[in-house]
Amino acid sequence: MYSIGVDLGGTKILTGVLDEQGTLHHTLEVPTMATDGPDAVIHRIRGTVDQMLHRVGHANVIGIGIGAPGPLNPHTGTVLGPPNLPGWDHIPLRDKLHEVYGLPVYLENDANAAAIAEHRFGAGQGSRQMVYITVSTGIGGGVVVDGQVRQGAAGGFAEIGHMIVDPAGARCHCGNRGCLEAVASGTAIARMASEAFRRDLTAEQVAELAARGDKKARQVLDTAFSYLGIGLVNIVNLYDPDLIVIGGGVARIGPPLFDALHEAVLHNYFRQSYGMDVPIVPAHLGTKAGVIGAAALPWLACRTAVDSHPC
Repeated sequence: MYSIGVDLGGTKILTGVLDEQGTLHHTLEVPTMATDGPDAVIHRIRGTVDQMLHRVGHANVIGIGIGAPGPLNPHTGTVLGPPNLPGWDHIPLRDKLHEVYGLPVYLENDANAAAIAEHRFGAGQGSRQMVYITVSTGIGGGVVVDGQVRQGAAGGFAEIGHMIVDPAGARCHCGNRGCLEAVASGTAIARMASEAFRRDLTAEQVAELAARGDKKARQVLDTAFSYLGIGLVNIVNLYDPDLIVIGGGVARIGPPLFDALHEAVLHNYFRQSYGMDVPIVPAHLGTKAGVIGAAALPWLACRTAVDSHPC
């Protein structure tokens, strides 16, 4: 038996088939073309799902899981208007796919889906209380406790990228100032470097310059890492995790990032006086975490479902 996972992003849709052991099969990536609107994007999602069903057989699929950018409500299966999906205002994505395929369909925030994947099959295996953070174009995250991703009353929880770490900082796309995403994401690193160097640079280029000893690039990274450190200290003091997993493109900077974050937590963690430490480790699943986590949703439902569930 298999499940199908869909990682829906602003620029691409990645769909794959997952078995119960966590092995990913038959992946297919297509462009989202988000400006075409919800109906066109859902048509593309269906095209990828159709191909997966053709490969493994409809009767062998227990359900479909979707990881999508927030805000969304996983309880109702509704996407509520993500900034990178224009026109997605209260779109009942779960029901639209269920009507077509007759299979159970589950919707989850994309960062939560990646957190589930890392906990079950990646760097977080064996952790009881794990915090996953992705630092890329934006910043997101998820909290997994006893194998379950935590959700709030309306399905939202752990909007890590929108904790305010500098009230006088850069304006975030959400409208607030100084959100962690606005001052420490890959986009923020690129913006700060472009201002400092007076030319367009990517976060990857900034990391390369810093590795070669460029002081301005190093200062840009130090600023971003400092804000990330503040964010992690707040997260640790709030959630008291036994593990923090960092994913996303910025995590590829490697030791300079992880050393800075570990130092920040080490010197500011509330319980450090008791001799406790919190490991901060890189994610293992890379760009496949989202689709693996989405495809894991039906399997998780199986474990808690009544006997009538198809699996």
